[in-house]
Amino acid sequence: MTPAPGNEQRVHWLYRPGSTRVLWWVAAVLLALALLAGVFVHVHASFAFDDWFGFNAVYGFLSCVAMVLFARVLGWLVKRPDDYYERPRNGAQRDGEPRA
Repeated sequence: MTPAPGNEQRVHWLYRPGSTRVLWWVAAVLLALALLAGVFVHVHASFAFDDWFGFNAVYGFLSCVAMVLFARVLGWLVKRPDDYYERPRNGAQRDGEPRA
């Protein structure tokens, strides 16, 4: 998003073209470092699979995917038409609407 000619306002750093790519790289590096930290930190596991390398990362990712899928299904189940609150009930007619 560039300012119009003659309007020299500062553009927020999130709106600059290269910022999105930089943020993705920074997030990927931080996630890789968090995963790599599992090599150096001993985990006191409660179950056998808790001790697997990268278990927490995989579990967190799959939990996030499950929440998104659940939200999609829930949205599909409870969705209403766009005019749900504007429609008349019990055959009543809206103000200014011609009779059929």
